[in-house]
Amino acid sequence: MRIGIVNDMPMAVEMLRRAIALEPELSVAWVAGNGQEAVDLCVRDRPDLVLMDLIMPVMDGVEATRRIMAETPCAIVVVTADVARHTSRVFDAMGHGALDAADTPVVGCADMRAAAAPLLRKIRNIGWLIGRYGKRPALSPVAGPGPQADARRLLVIGASAGGPAALSQLLADIPAGFPAGIVLVQHVDASFAAGMADWLNDQVDLPVRLVREGESPGPGQILLAGTGDHLRLLPDGTLRYAAEPRESLYRPSIDVFFHSVAQHWRGQAVGVLLTGMGQDGARGLRALRERGCLTIAQDQASSAVYGMPKAAAAMQAAVEICPLDQIAPRLVKAFA
Repeated sequence: MRIGIVNDMPMAVEMLRRAIALEPELSVAWVAGNGQEAVDLCVRDRPDLVLMDLIMPVMDGVEATRRIMAETPCAIVVVTADVARHTSRVFDAMGHGALDAADTPVVGCADMRAAAAPLLRKIRNIGWLIGRYGKRPALSPVAGPGPQADARRLLVIGASAGGPAALSQLLADIPAGFPAGIVLVQHVDASFAAGMADWLNDQVDLPVRLVREGESPGPGQILLAGTGDHLRLLPDGTLRYAAEPRESLYRPSIDVFFHSVAQHWRGQAVGVLLTGMGQDGARGLRALRERGCLTIAQDQASSAVYGMPKAAAAMQAAVEICPLDQIAPRLVKAFA
């Protein structure tokens, strides 16, 4: 994998160079000192992955991410000194298509490999996603009886790159009296899942918080998967976190959650798959459709990254394919 580094701090650039040098499959394609340089370099020499800082002169990382994804799309990870301090900017960048975020490895750490491990794990995951590390093993579909109708209602939504902005827009159009429980699985690192819940809370009417182990979804709130494990719905209707399957590229996996809903939910359910790179969620959405649920995929024109919804459309997992601004009205109608 050829990697572009975008950072105006020489010490941070050096730490990223050292981290990349730990993996023989990785190399530095170029270094840009600001967002504008990165945009120009991507035009001349598009890398496999860009490590994008947030706070820079001339053009910041959020605008640079927007420009790159619009003009020369490639995988982008936000890498900055303190992700937790810049939550809003991180989600702005992810709304434009950044895949993930990580702290810059600590300067002066005695064990460089340990300091770089979280970032290198994310780079490897993206390498598998874009086909630079071969193929990850496929998840096995979950078998089980279909839902049995009762009064309970559930909306499940999966999103990845571009997801924060898409979720913000969709959920802002969901009325406060929406009669179904809502559960979200967004590809987001556990270290700032709580920040994403707070960020969404400022923009939508219904309260948003992280899923608590053992609770059941219900109307009047929006629950967000919030750990490094997968979220599952159990036969008793409660939500639990689980480490398995460990071979899953994403943690949390949309497919794992959607399959569990298809297997265990006893009531009306609707599945929505939004913007994102790769195919996570497509098979789970198909499982929901095969159980008789309404399934919706975001269309290409409104997707920041048309990967996951495209995969869902290709395997006929979506009953309907809709522009983002038409999904909320369709959901209100479906649960009327």
